[in-house]
Amino acid sequence: MTTSYKTWVKRTGKRKGYLKCGNGLETEFGAPAGAHGKRGRLTPEDAFVAAVNTCIHMMFLWVADRLKLDLVSYECEAEGFVKQYLDKTEEFTHVVLRPRITVRNDDGSRVRRALEITRKYSLIAASMKSDLVIEPVILVEGTAELDESAPTG
Repeated sequence: MTTSYKTWVKRTGKRKGYLKCGNGLETEFGAPAGAHGKRGRLTPEDAFVAAVNTCIHMMFLWVADRLKLDLVSYECEAEGFVKQYLDKTEEFTHVVLRPRITVRNDDGSRVRRALEITRKYSLIAASMKSDLVIEPVILVEGTAELDESAPTG
């Protein structure tokens, strides 16, 4: 089975454009501020890091439902790290996700299992050349933090 996702872009200025996604989302985008762009616009770099973060988020919610986790909350900060080479080419070397997950009725082991499954089945994570590091903080409602720095990746 093959699925496709479409986007369309149009130049709207020197270092900016307009993006239309196949799902109906439309937004301006541009170069990062450090590359003569303007703050407040989506950049390709932000979109890449956001794609990882949102895909993992949605897959985790799906897995948590299948594992019948009593999920109270999920939020995640994502940070992409870029290396510049001598010839001025650049690449994302790794993306770090720092999910903060609160559950009830679990010792954290099922949440860690859910994260493993999430990583395996995330389309974006599976498509990345960059390394993916997940540093979860797992909270069990009514108890102290369980896991501050047990990276997976």
